[in-house]
Amino acid sequence: MKSFITLNESNIANEHICCAISDKKCEEGTRLKKEWLKKQFENGYVFRRIDDRAKVFMEYGPAEYAWSPVHAPNYLFINCFWVSGQYKGKGYAKSLLENAIDDAKKQKKNGLVTVAGIKKFHFMSDSKWFLKQGFESVDTTPSGFCLLVYKLDPNAETPSFNECAKKEKYNKDQGLVAYYSNRCPFTELHVNHSLVESTKNRNLDVKIVKLDSLEKAQLCPSPGTVFSLFYNGKFVTTDVSCCMDSRFDKIVKLS
Repeated sequence: MKSFITLNESNIANEHICCAISDKKCEEGTRLKKEWLKKQFENGYVFRRIDDRAKVFMEYGPAEYAWSPVHAPNYLFINCFWVSGQYKGKGYAKSLLENAIDDAKKQKKNGLVTVAGIKKFHFMSDSKWFLKQGFESVDTTPSGFCLLVYKLDPNAETPSFNECAKKEKYNKDQGLVAYYSNRCPFTELHVNHSLVESTKNRNLDVKIVKLDSLEKAQLCPSPGTVFSLFYNGKFVTTDVSCCMDSRFDKIVKLS
């Protein structure tokens, strides 16, 4: 098994961040993701990846600073977690998770928490895999998200979603509304260019809400704060590929 490297303020400028390694179109998104990471490092955020040009990594940090509408005091919150290609099924995912659990123990945290889909959501971890590793589902939303928890202290407070994410319908806005953040290198390009072009081609209006602060992210109506699309107040998808003209009609069902 290859070794892991932990990114920090001193090495991030010269290291890749996995997702968009060879995608020249997302260079601006990669720069913005690195800027986002630098700010999170100040709060104890961790980005650990394989020491290779591959998509094998995990991000996590104190749940109090999680860019997601969750309440999980004294937990570590797992953000993006991805093991792809030839590295699948070779123990890398379990090793990354074990490292995070060890960090939680050292920091005397109550446990770890993460968000997934009850069914597999795009750009989110697989809930079935986490459940096999000892996590349990402790909260859900009408839109199909679940909150998964691995408790180190069995008597600790059980985490929950914030109320803003638990509404059947978010009535604040009508039409298409896209929420996104720079947690992902792909979003800046696809939301502000591909989605705008796709909706224009269909004579549709779209409102774009950038989650550019911790407060906005924690008040988001969707736990999928990388990207979430709503239509008339109802959650549609976390799949950022729906922004592309060739994928829009396959994913976004407006009727």
